[in-house]
Amino acid sequence: MERAVVIVLDSCGAGEAPDADRYGDTGSDTLGNVARVVGGLRLPNLGAAGLGNLHQLRGVPPAHQPTMAFGRMTPSSVGKDSTTGHWEIAGLRTTQPHSLFPQGFPPELTGPIEAEFGRPFLGNYAASGTVIIEDLGAEHLRTGHPILYTSADSVFQIACHHEVLSLSELYRLCRIARRHCNRHRIGRVIARPFVGKPGNFQRTYDRKDFSMPPPSATLLDRVCDAGMTVWGVGKTEDLFCGRGLTRSEHTEGDLDGLRKIEDALSRMVAGNRTGLILANLVDLDMRYGHRQDPHGYAEGLSLIDDWIPVVVDNLGEQDLLFITADHGTDPTDDSTDHTREFVPLLVAGRKAAGTDLGVRNQFSDVAATITEGFGLPAFGEGSSFWSEVA
Repeated sequence: MERAVVIVLDSCGAGEAPDADRYGDTGSDTLGNVARVVGGLRLPNLGAAGLGNLHQLRGVPPAHQPTMAFGRMTPSSVGKDSTTGHWEIAGLRTTQPHSLFPQGFPPELTGPIEAEFGRPFLGNYAASGTVIIEDLGAEHLRTGHPILYTSADSVFQIACHHEVLSLSELYRLCRIARRHCNRHRIGRVIARPFVGKPGNFQRTYDRKDFSMPPPSATLLDRVCDAGMTVWGVGKTEDLFCGRGLTRSEHTEGDLDGLRKIEDALSRMVAGNRTGLILANLVDLDMRYGHRQDPHGYAEGLSLIDDWIPVVVDNLGEQDLLFITADHGTDPTDDSTDHTREFVPLLVAGRKAAGTDLGVRNQFSDVAATITEGFGLPAFGEGSSFWSEVA
């Protein structure tokens, strides 16, 4: 194999996982419920690839001759957020849960952060990000106090209007918070900048995640250490703390992300560079899943579907494309949180078409397959399906 391209459709779950009840997610099915609510999905390219073969979806019938290998993967890590999902895709299974603070963060954590930065927090409770900036945005503008909130995930989120704190100052505050959050095992500190006026606030694409560092080497480290290119697109750099990357590009939405995936692949092929592209497309989660907008979710899927042939056409003869997800965020669910779900697995390559990969036991099978394809020493707990697709 010369190149592996992994596209993570953030939140694109494919049915409740076997342990969904432990997470309060019985009945969750991001793809299935979106398809049902909107009266059927229009995804001709993903449908032809085998999306309807791996999961029953209204509007996406099973393909008679799928153009890709298809299957589903079962989450095996503890947790259901982007960090644990991406780490598991990269071969690192999380067994010790990150800490949750559904009642807000304790003073022994927030106090030192406030003292070091010089401003107290507003909020400090579990909330939807769009709701809390509407509720506290005017007070935030008046006082200059950053808005702190959390969710059902292990996240310490700080929202600030761009007229109150510059991006550099917001990021500095988040770095301070990250340092203090480490001893509390909080998965991510997230900067949530927003603009606008009361009643019409909008979050921007300058969001930045400050994750805990992976506790051991991931696929990215191993490919990078072998002297190959590792190109991150979207929030990949944030989720892996910049580790194992030779190049990284921020994105402003999924259309921008898809263009940057195409550009990265074209450059690697033209330059005869071997390596890995790991891309996160965040809009399905950020713009539609958390905001409980199934119709927007369907439109976001359609945008991605339109670009699938573009990416496939840029693949070299010895390249593989993996399309998957990190967790679910069912927009038809009662909550605005992530959901514990299977994730889809579609693989394009010379021999991949029509191969039924079944239900994989963990996301790390992707890392195991790429590792074998590059001829690197095996690591982690994943099971490679290299022989079935290459």
